[in-house]
Amino acid sequence: MANQAMCGGWTGTQDATEETQQICDAVKDQVEQRTNQKYVVYKAVQFRSQVVAGTNLTIKVFAGEEDYIHLSVFQQLPCDGGKVELRNVEVGKTKDDPLGPFPYR
Repeated sequence: MANQAMCGGWTGTQDATEETQQICDAVKDQVEQRTNQKYVVYKAVQFRSQVVAGTNLTIKVFAGEEDYIHLSVFQQLPCDGGKVELRNVEVGKTKDDPLGPFPYR
């Protein structure tokens, strides 16, 4: 229960789940377009979430060797279609970089 956030608040950093990986996979093409790279290794390792009218997620993805990327993703509520949308990508991250919410743009 310690990582449960109240509506509108961010959870603490949690280990990625199978569902987190599925969300990452759903936006992989968009990530590759934005970063102009093809990712052979693309594994979700940690995430934070924020429940709003849907769910905001910040996800740390292992991209091979020492490379990590951070994704900002929005997932609609199931009643609204459940669509997953990539909001932003930060490249050049490391294993130890903290996973925080992205600044609003």
